[in-house]
Amino acid sequence: MLPGTVDLHELVDIVNTILDARDPYTLEHSLRVAEYAEKIAADMRLDPCARQRVHIAAHFHDIGKIGVPDAVLNKPGRLTEEDRRAIQTHPRFGYNILRRLPALAVISEIVLYHHERFDGLGYPDGLRGERIPLESRIIAVADAFDAMTSDRPYRCGMSAEAAAGEIRRHAGGQFCPLVVRHFNRVVHRFDVSAQGVFPSCHFAFAGHEDLMHSKMAGRKISGQDRPEPALSGGTM
Repeated sequence: MLPGTVDLHELVDIVNTILDARDPYTLEHSLRVAEYAEKIAADMRLDPCARQRVHIAAHFHDIGKIGVPDAVLNKPGRLTEEDRRAIQTHPRFGYNILRRLPALAVISEIVLYHHERFDGLGYPDGLRGERIPLESRIIAVADAFDAMTSDRPYRCGMSAEAAAGEIRRHAGGQFCPLVVRHFNRVVHRFDVSAQGVFPSCHFAFAGHEDLMHSKMAGRKISGQDRPEPALSGGTM
């Protein structure tokens, strides 16, 4: 007879196994994002339930990439507008997967909004400011930091110091200023030593517009938008 309940951490292990089978980088990335996000949440002194939500949602934040074609997910170079649209479906894919389990209803919404931007230029819904769940805003910072500091076969990552500087530079634009303030207090405790998984990489950091794709695909950029450069969240 099947057990009546499934332990949440066991479920995380199952998801991690699925991610590892699809793309080992995505698994390693999700583990680091969970670690970084939990440290930010702890420094913010969130209650234990909120910290658990941050940690679990960070593990799950890229599960929707299961629905993105390999040719787009692993494309070694600049993405086309069509590619960007495909990449930007992954928060909705993840939401649709997770919301099927009632126990993960809140987690699914955090995952859905982890690529929203504080200035309202993100995706999938263009939420602005505090309309974005706090947990999603925390994951957005952790996600972007890991994306910038991680090596990939087609480019090398930035140093932790340079990536932290980019996070600070985009506070109030892409990132929530409150979260960035607490990120600044704990970033020195982030272990980035294990991220150079491609020692033969010889390509320079490609630039935020190629790495993170944080602005909603197809959005018409107004003159007011242009002063805020497009950073972008987690390896796409």
